[in-house]
Amino acid sequence: MKHAQPTAHPPSEQQGYSLRIVTFWLAFGTFVIGCSEFAAMGLLPYFAADFDISEEVAGHAISAYALGVVVGAPLITLFFSRLARRTMLISMMIFYAVGNLLTALAWSDWAMNAARFIAGLPHGAYFGIAMLFAADIAGKNKRAQAVSNVIMGLAIANIIGVPAISGIGQLFGWRTGFFLISAFALVTSLMVWKTAPFRGANPNAKPMTELQALKNKDVLLVLLMGAIGFGGMFSVYSYFSASYLNTTSAPEWGISVTLLIYGIGVTLGNIIAGRYSEGRLLRSAILFQILLGLSAAAYAASMGNAYLMTISLFFIGIGGGMVVPLQTRLMDVAGDAQTLAGAMNHAAFNTANALGPWLAGMALSAGYGYASTGWVGMALAGGGVLVWIVIVLGQSAKQSQPVEQGAG
Repeated sequence: MKHAQPTAHPPSEQQGYSLRIVTFWLAFGTFVIGCSEFAAMGLLPYFAADFDISEEVAGHAISAYALGVVVGAPLITLFFSRLARRTMLISMMIFYAVGNLLTALAWSDWAMNAARFIAGLPHGAYFGIAMLFAADIAGKNKRAQAVSNVIMGLAIANIIGVPAISGIGQLFGWRTGFFLISAFALVTSLMVWKTAPFRGANPNAKPMTELQALKNKDVLLVLLMGAIGFGGMFSVYSYFSASYLNTTSAPEWGISVTLLIYGIGVTLGNIIAGRYSEGRLLRSAILFQILLGLSAAAYAASMGNAYLMTISLFFIGIGGGMVVPLQTRLMDVAGDAQTLAGAMNHAAFNTANALGPWLAGMALSAGYGYASTGWVGMALAGGGVLVWIVIVLGQSAKQSQPVEQGAG
């Protein structure tokens, strides 16, 4: 299958900028996005109290953000595909700053939901374009390393950024956290403008070519596995702070510590997946998916015990390493629709971010208690396993097809 390759540029055209500095600021952008997306979950009890709404209703803000990602990823990628990628990256970060500023200024739950939806719109487009831009300027021999560095910003956000923003929100109010995120997004746009080289728009970029990704069964199955299976992580993570505060007698600062440990798990999962997934993508994906499901069940069973909940959340974070084999598998099957497929992958994960909290919130509203968030997570992980089975059966059928035709 033919794959789109980054445009080669002569060495003279690559002078005048530092690849390391450019990828740092691209990664800082993913760091900012990670802080905003996941810190909202940690700050959920606080803006729920501020708006005088239940935590279940406050969870709609998380789903609104995820839906913004799902809507924005394909639309922005398609309608602005002819713009230069640097221009797109700068615009997306300014857009992101506005969305988080509106979040900080929200005066009611519906205003909060609208602001989070707006903030989510540029998320997927930024991720997809940043990875392609990094691969383009790095050159053929350094593409993988550059892309890995960009993605690492999200993992570092879980280790440092999210606990820090959550702690700041606890000390100075939840709005302060979103004001900071908005400021960081503006800094990112400025530094990308100052450090990134200008590349003209791709004259061959065509929305109809990119749309072919949505007709590719292999692409859709990978996206579906991420959309369902990853929901197991978000169903737990979204209500962790509320579960911790309402079922344990541990101190409130333990939330930030546990989120830090979770972030270490996410980073460890990405490292393990990156090192051992090559050549065994589907096998790696199912192992991470099973780990996520079992850890979600352990989390439910340990509800009320802060130490065991923390350990379970750590392993749920490791299970998040599933993103690496799924992302790589998607690149293998997307053909020439690399830009849209990359953006849609993040849309799929944010579909999971909407689905998980929504189902967990329904379970809570039905009176099943905070342990139900873990059981919902296990069920969604099981759904991901079912999609994986369909993928494997389809691949086996393709591999056996030439033999069957030859036999006939």
